[in-house]
Amino acid sequence: MPRIARTDVESHTKLVRYRWRVERSFFWLLNYRRLAVRWERTASNFTGFLTLAAALTCYKNISK
Repeated sequence: MPRIARTDVESHTKLVRYRWRVERSFFWLLNYRRLAVRWERTASNFTGFLTLAAALTCYKNISK
């Protein structure tokens, strides 16, 4: 069966350029054990810690 490309999605070469940034960001966030294990029972607590980890990660990168 031939594969037909969708018209509303960018080409693979353009998407690959930005993929490493997303992968790196996930790696930085998963360095926080609380996010990697996900001990929180509620989604709001997890979202709060995710926001805190993102803020700390941004602060560390800015302060370099």
